[in-house]
Amino acid sequence: MSAGARTDDSRDLRDAFRRWRANRPFWGGLLLTLGGAEILLTEKASLKVVLHIGMQGLAGYLLPTTMLLCGLLILFNPAQRLFYSLLGILLSLGTWVTSNLGGFFVGLLLGAVGSCLAFGWLPDQKPRRRLLRREHA
Repeated sequence: MSAGARTDDSRDLRDAFRRWRANRPFWGGLLLTLGGAEILLTEKASLKVVLHIGMQGLAGYLLPTTMLLCGLLILFNPAQRLFYSLLGILLSLGTWVTSNLGGFFVGLLLGAVGSCLAFGWLPDQKPRRRLLRREHA
């Protein structure tokens, strides 16, 4: 296989990914997923402790897991983005109480920004271009 053929294949893959990404609220879903993952990674309690604490301990794992799931669902099912983004912002705010201040505020902020981006995304919208220079009369 020649180097030119590999370049064409990688260009085709990159173009296919760009088309896929353009048809969904990619950055919103990605940030919400990363926020849920970050909060899950900052959890230090073992499963024994969580089960001993009860519902409050279980909520510390349940909310970020559901955040992560909402982020993935936004990416792979963008038609329902409004419901998933509203649920994601509520879950993000809930992790402030249940999960180490929302993963030390990092996961909470990632989840909140991602949910807002997903909520505000509009399908089939033409890209906006900024005017670099003003037109003079």
